[in-house]
Amino acid sequence: MEIFALGEGSYSVDATKKFIPFNPETDSKRDRPGSLFIHVNPFLIKTNDDLILLDAGLGYKDTRDELLLHQHIRNAGFDPDDVTLVLMSHLHYDHSGGLVVERNGKLEPSFPHAKHVIQRQEFEFGLTGKSSSYHTDIFEALKDTADIDFVDGDGEYKPGIKYELSAGHSKFHQVFWIDIEGQKVFYGGDELPEPEQLIRKFVAKYDYDGHRAAELRIQYGKKAAAEGDICLFYHARATAIGKVSYQDEQFVVTPV
Repeated sequence: MEIFALGEGSYSVDATKKFIPFNPETDSKRDRPGSLFIHVNPFLIKTNDDLILLDAGLGYKDTRDELLLHQHIRNAGFDPDDVTLVLMSHLHYDHSGGLVVERNGKLEPSFPHAKHVIQRQEFEFGLTGKSSSYHTDIFEALKDTADIDFVDGDGEYKPGIKYELSAGHSKFHQVFWIDIEGQKVFYGGDELPEPEQLIRKFVAKYDYDGHRAAELRIQYGKKAAAEGDICLFYHARATAIGKVSYQDEQFVVTPV
């Protein structure tokens, strides 16, 4: 098994839910009052049987009008058309924007040959347009053209890939455990988005159920430490891929 972090860079996001590129070396946080500052890291996992994408980034393009996500997959040594599975933790725009690409004024699936594993109720809620965190045009484009395997609740998608409805960050958020070829990986989406959230415990206002999400982070961290899981941190500033240890009621994350 090979694991790649497909870093899409840093962004600020304010009350309008717009993601604006932010360069920590040249831009000042003072110029963007009221903004959150995040990093975006989709992940790619190569196994003997699959090329797996974990969440899809913002869907931004480079100067050649190509998806950054596609280029990062190529930089990792693969072709985007070789992706066989897209595992989605949830469908907020910063995780789902890269599921589609605009060509000739029309949105098309970015990974037309892949199966997309999505919680059914998360997709249905995204289509309602009741939250600006979801972009309905993405789901409208996917529903009749993409190969979607809707799942409900908890289960095993295929041998070595388990999903669990966690419902902390969004109402129908899910997390994944991957146990293949002697390696164990945990992907917590936005319920364990960065190592710092293990180290400094807090309840986030941006979570659907902040107290549940805070409790889940601790549970996931302890489980990862006990079982030796590799953890993938989608919004990590520096350590996107790491191993967790837990001693004297303190978490430590070591880069892998």
